[in-house]
Amino acid sequence: MKKTSWISKLTSTIATGTAAFMLFAGFASAHVTVSPSVAQTSAWQTYTIKIPSEKELPTTKITMKVPEGVAFKQYQPLAGWKITTEKNDSNEVTSITWEIDGDNEGILAGQFQQFNFVAQNPKAEAEVVWDAFQYYSDGSIVEWTGQPSDSNPHSITTISEDPAAAGNAAADGDHHSAGSANDGHDSAGTEGAAGDNAATDDTQANDDTTLGDALNDTVTGEPNNTDTDPGTLKLQQATLIVSILALILSFLGIALATRRKKR
Repeated sequence: MKKTSWISKLTSTIATGTAAFMLFAGFASAHVTVSPSVAQTSAWQTYTIKIPSEKELPTTKITMKVPEGVAFKQYQPLAGWKITTEKNDSNEVTSITWEIDGDNEGILAGQFQQFNFVAQNPKAEAEVVWDAFQYYSDGSIVEWTGQPSDSNPHSITTISEDPAAAGNAAADGDHHSAGSANDGHDSAGTEGAAGDNAATDDTQANDDTTLGDALNDTVTGEPNNTDTDPGTLKLQQATLIVSILALILSFLGIALATRRKKR
């Protein structure tokens, strides 16, 4: 009887620990992320920023800094959200902001929202960081600007010359600018990219195709590689392993208890 009681307590403890671990894993992966996490050098890339609401309050605004070396081109308009950009003296977009508009209540607790945009990657290999600032309805701000080991890490994209490693990027090669954002402070739908109509050579044709492909991905709402954060995958794998172990021990406890009753 004591043996059965010991097994029962152990099984209960592991099951409780598993539930807590799964809850922790869910919170640990609920970060602001930009995907893909790996992209091709010089490519026109469709990026997706994913915003979860971790508080019991709605998220009403998000501002994302454009990393140095990344050339922001276009954003996808989204109903209920006003989208504005800021530029520097060189007419380069340095940040983009999504803010609730009209009757939109924002991103409620337990929900998430995705925003799509197109940017051209740096020519050289690099790790670009996406600093983001999440505003809640009570005026509080969560700064996603820390290192990967911090509680509020910024998202990172590795820019690689290896097409195999960056298979989810747009076409390879060094593309000339096929368009740029017109107004740094217009609301959603008023900012676009203008093609370079003067160029007629094959290189320009390839550039237009690449931009078209990237925009097509955005419009269809099918961003590439929506969640490839290695830390998230490891947490999910660990959670699965612990769950299987708890299930095995649970069956073992039932079997032993049944056996002792028969005796």
